[in-house]
Amino acid sequence: MRRPLSILAVSLSLLASPALAAQETPFTPAAFHTAQANHEAILVDVFASWCPICRSQQGTLKKLTADRAYDHLHIFRIDYDTQKADWQALHVIKQGTLIAFKGGTEVDRVNFNTDEGVIHHALAAAVR
Repeated sequence: MRRPLSILAVSLSLLASPALAAQETPFTPAAFHTAQANHEAILVDVFASWCPICRSQQGTLKKLTADRAYDHLHIFRIDYDTQKADWQALHVIKQGTLIAFKGGTEVDRVNFNTDEGVIHHALAAAVR
């Protein structure tokens, strides 16, 4: 009788464990190029702390990337205010830009948009 209870306890603990989340790191050109060379699923998030669109996108990203389908998505965050050369190198015009890459290929771009479906499409394009 103990065995079924221990199996149940282990099963419940696994259900209660949070899923791995998409890995988010600050953007550096070297790390970004390494991820591209390794053919990783990548999302570049051009973020400004004062931007309401950026904050809304963050909530949507947190919600969507809780799905196990995005466990291997690598999110690089570019600070719009301090990393101008980096976002300009990616042909970004303003904050609130999300760029999805599959390895070295850009597969989608979201500009100043908070629509969950649009953001989900970009994430899905990166992990296909």
